[in-house]
Amino acid sequence: QVQLVESGGGLVQAGGSLRLSCVVSGRTFSRYHMGWFRQAPGKEREFVAAINWSGANIVYADSVKGRFTISRDNAKKTMYLQMNSLKPEDTAVYQCAEAWYNGVQVAPPSTSSQYENWGQGTQVTVSS
Repeated sequence: QVQLVESGGGLVQAGGSLRLSCVVSGRTFSRYHMGWFRQAPGKEREFVAAINWSGANIVYADSVKGRFTISRDNAKKTMYLQMNSLKPEDTAVYQCAEAWYNGVQVAPPSTSSQYENWGQGTQVTVSS
């Protein structure tokens, strides 16, 4: 059974950095696109960043471009999100998710409905 487990969240001051990790177990990691999403209290879940199965194709939300960096290590079955220059509006629960690479869609999806399995999430709180 597949399991996605996030870690690395916490409390940080504005301008600080955090590095989130998402470890996948139970299936072949390299055949899946991976994504990060976040949800703040009272708001809808929103897309943050995604990386395709090979790591060669990456997509970011406009709100995090230039501040966040997504990466993956297929040998370790782990995806990362390096978050720099954090802002109070980045406060949310961050979840990782996986989407099967069907051999056709090279780019990773940015809509949550295209992702099949999700982690429980890790809380990121940025104080002003």
